[in-house]
Amino acid sequence: MPYKTVFLTTIAMLAFAANSLLTRFALGDGAIDAASFGALRVLSGALVLAAILAMKGGVRKGEGGWRAAFGLVAYIAGFSFAYISLPAGTGALILFGVVQLTMFGTALWSGEHCGAASWTGLALALGGLVWLVAPGVGAPDPFGAALMVCAGIGWGVYSLLGRQARDPLAATARNFLLASPILVLLALIFASEAHVSTRGVVLAIVSGALASGCGYVIWYAALRGLTASKAGIVQLTVPVIAALGGAVLLAEPLTLRLVTASFVTLGGVLLVLLERSRT
Repeated sequence: MPYKTVFLTTIAMLAFAANSLLTRFALGDGAIDAASFGALRVLSGALVLAAILAMKGGVRKGEGGWRAAFGLVAYIAGFSFAYISLPAGTGALILFGVVQLTMFGTALWSGEHCGAASWTGLALALGGLVWLVAPGVGAPDPFGAALMVCAGIGWGVYSLLGRQARDPLAATARNFLLASPILVLLALIFASEAHVSTRGVVLAIVSGALASGCGYVIWYAALRGLTASKAGIVQLTVPVIAALGGAVLLAEPLTLRLVTASFVTLGGVLLVLLERSRT
């Protein structure tokens, strides 16, 4: 793999994990409310992507659409509200696992053939997630986990729709623009619970403009040097980076349940990705 691809891929994975850390850092101690954070994140991301596209000649007609925008809204809203109570690593693992299960499940529903390794991997991934959120010592907040499941389904649907885009960057920019007024409306609905601080606003803008907007641009550049299977496999690192970052930067505990569930869930996803890459 060329060094440029390795470098771009590393930066993109750090950006994706940073979204979990920034959101948790902003919402964990109440620096900003979840609805305002989500609105600022999508607005700042939309502005950055629109500026990049303006330099490239604008959005091509037909790129992006309302279905993908609603998937993006479900992701950002669920993600923001979930991180009020979920640790960074736990949230990232639930999100990533559900995204992959959504995409694999859609492939199965559409008639794609899967061998024994894929079925085993799916069972492991689903079992790892179920065990992570099951009641008991070290279990995450159930409402937060349910919200992150919704976010994962939203991002999985968004990703599946994005496969149809001729210009992924243009589609992402238009989807961010379409999602912006919906998330602003959500912030207005929760206006009675709104509270913002300078730190919370800065974290939301950094999450939207840098970790999301610029992160997606870097990821699209990295994808030019990656096969589909490699692209899926490298994303296995995101929950791990988020969990380690949460432990080091946010003093969040690395529980035995999280570590074990991560091995089982990510190992199951890896089995599926490896078989799909062979077939």
